[in-house]
Amino acid sequence: MSVALTHFDATGRAVMVDVTDKPDSQRAATARARVVMQPETLAVVVAGTAKKGDVLGTARLAGIMAAKRTADLIPLCHPIPITSVTLELEATEGGAVEISATVRTTGRTGVEMEALTAVSVAALTVYDMCKAIDRGMRIEAVRVVHKEGGASGAFRQD
Repeated sequence: MSVALTHFDATGRAVMVDVTDKPDSQRAATARARVVMQPETLAVVVAGTAKKGDVLGTARLAGIMAAKRTADLIPLCHPIPITSVTLELEATEGGAVEISATVRTTGRTGVEMEALTAVSVAALTVYDMCKAIDRGMRIEAVRVVHKEGGASGAFRQD
């Protein structure tokens, strides 16, 4: 199976995809990530007693801000007029913070990168705020779980 990569021209040079002729459509993407930590660290996060403050609230805000700055971070991403970013962070019994971000727009290109950026920066923020008590935390399972809109249609995975 041969698939042409859209971010390269015929000579192999990196290019921004031309979306000029694409119609506007409603688009959404959801990404997830997990920060695995010691149960004691998770207890501090849930109690809101981390020395740096409200871990989950700060991570939520960082993820939202990051989604809006994706084109500044990823060289070939288009600046997109994001219409909505929602971030959910949930402590699980297994000693992890599960992070989910959904990004929406009406435009000519999708928002998968914005959703991935949101969960990645939220996870990094959790790590940053808790690293003094648990340097062994792991950021895992960063992935797109849902995408809709555009010519390629819907995509969903667990």
